Amino acid sequence: MGREQTKRRATAEWAGRIAHALRAAPVLAPLALAGCAQLGLPQLAPRSVAPADPGAPIETVANLPEGADPSPGTAASAPPPRARTVEEFDTTSAAERAAAASDVPSSAPEEVLGTSIATLGDPTLPGFWAETPLVQAVRPGRLTDPATGNSVQVELRPAGDAGTRVSLPALRVLEVPLTALPELTVIGL
Repeated sequence: MGREQTKRRATAEWAGRIAHALRAAPVLAPLALAGCAQLGLPQLAPRSVAPADPGAPIETVANLPEGADPSPGTAASAPPPRARTVEEFDTTSAAERAAAASDVPSSAPEEVLGTSIATLGDPTLPGFWAETPLVQAVRPGRLTDPATGNSVQVELRPAGDAGTRVSLPALRVLEVPLTALPELTVIGL
């Protein structure tokens, strides 16, 4: 047997093994992943977790300093499942929007936490909130748009990444276009 025939035979043998492995992959892959779960090894797909109730209060809001109220509109209901328009997603009332836009009493201490580029957050989460890396724990706060002078009271929530995600109702009170990337001042109360 010549050298060329040996190469062809080896190539054909490996091609057969690869084809066999590919045919077996749909059966073996789920078994391998199930084995990872049993051994406590990381899995390729995250485990399913029951979705949180968007209307439920955040645990840390109960730990706010005495006399501090959570931001207006945090009790707003979740939008309907078939919501498609801005008005359908924004479930806050006119009174809640007015309260969020009102000035904070001058006796409330304010702390400028910094500025951040803002984007629209998850529109299915109701209320006035902002997820920002400028806070380590949930606390009441205010966002101000230096370009217009508009401000809104929000619940500041910690976020591990850069930038600030702002709720749909808060962006509407700020009168910021939903597709804009405004630089907002983040103030802790």
